[in-house]
Amino acid sequence: MVDYGSTTKAEPSQISSEDWVLELEDIEKDSSKLLQRMTFAQRQSKSTKSRFQAGDVLYGKLRPYLNKVLIADQPGYCTTEIVPIETGAQLDNRYLFYWLKHPAFLKYVEAESHGMNMPRLGTDTAKAAPLVLAPRNEQTRIADQLDKLLARIQSCNDRLDAIPALLKRFRQAVLSAVTSGALTEDWRAGAEPSYKHVSLGALISDGPQNGLYKHSSSYGAGAGILRIDMFYDGEVTGWDVMKRLKVDASELDTYGLSVGDIVVNRVNSPPYVGKAALIREVAEPTVFESNMMRIRLDEEQVLPEYCIRFLSSPEGLLQLRRNVKHAVNQSSINQTDVKSVQVPLPCVAEQAEIVRRVEALFKLADRIEARHTAACTQAQRLAPLLLAKAFRGELVPQDPNDEPASALLERISAEREKAAAQPRPRKSSVGRKPVRAPNENASMIKSRIGDDVQAQP
Repeated sequence: MVDYGSTTKAEPSQISSEDWVLELEDIEKDSSKLLQRMTFAQRQSKSTKSRFQAGDVLYGKLRPYLNKVLIADQPGYCTTEIVPIETGAQLDNRYLFYWLKHPAFLKYVEAESHGMNMPRLGTDTAKAAPLVLAPRNEQTRIADQLDKLLARIQSCNDRLDAIPALLKRFRQAVLSAVTSGALTEDWRAGAEPSYKHVSLGALISDGPQNGLYKHSSSYGAGAGILRIDMFYDGEVTGWDVMKRLKVDASELDTYGLSVGDIVVNRVNSPPYVGKAALIREVAEPTVFESNMMRIRLDEEQVLPEYCIRFLSSPEGLLQLRRNVKHAVNQSSINQTDVKSVQVPLPCVAEQAEIVRRVEALFKLADRIEARHTAACTQAQRLAPLLLAKAFRGELVPQDPNDEPASALLERISAEREKAAAQPRPRKSSVGRKPVRAPNENASMIKSRIGDDVQAQP
């Protein structure tokens, strides 16, 4: 159907400064979004390129499992790892574009690509690849319908992609309301918040205590050790995959964790230093590593659950990082920084009500997050299922007046035989490459992939 691999090459000296030069990195995998458009002057490329025209289907043959395919909207030049395909009058370029993204075609290229680290689809293998061919007019009807439906799916995915950021803003807004008194305004019957600002150091009954450092040879068995990659947003996860460390009785007494303790990350990369977490459970003897510190609170003054919500709020993090020290790739805070944090402190009863409301709102956000995850999983299945349906002939009605695909193939074959019989002009050194014969096993491969197409759900 197409002369795959028959391209016109261009050296850098033949490309003008304003010409579009396309690289694989410019195409987003799966979605086929053009991420950026750069000129030759911007790229300053020194390698040979392939020329393409508006309407050509541009197929990324390097690491083809990334599914990088694009229809050119204007002429330009591309890396030789992208193959420009001219479809001609017999094939709707959008129809070919969608076939190259079909699950059966992706399965074919994954099986037939060669190379371990940088797999490629070879030219002869690509020519032997199958194509489910519809009548010419039906190709356009299928492409039109796919354009419309896949745009709706993409719009759905774009909306879903925005939800995590919205949930993050929601949680931050809830925590900000903790410090302003807005969260429990109705609980106080409209009265002004009777907060007093107390230094965290005045609320600590024990600590701060920096964590335990031991040589790597001590790891492997013994007590669990809490590490900085086990907590974020105030909560500890990963208790079941903790590393283990040999400790003696005195080390366990000094560095052991208890329910109600708060740990604060004192050394980390800039975005994470100062993050804190509440220890809500300790199933076995556990210590904490040296790049964090532990504090124990006077619970007659402040509830640990309230304190961790404040420390995780934008205002709390800002105070923890107020005097941060920066070094190469690392930032740090010290015990004085932690103790100097000013905590807005309502009465214990209001603290308990704040905690109850925050946890209820966070559970709501967690439920939305779970539904979002399930929706994303469903949405990711829509495009492959739609493509499978389209190439089974089930997406648009078939017209008996259309020229059958078999007749289209016969006509193309006759035209090629006629062209082959005519004397060929001398080929220029920068002309298109001659068409090679397909692999001997092409019919076998077409049969196998044809079965795969029919087997799609």
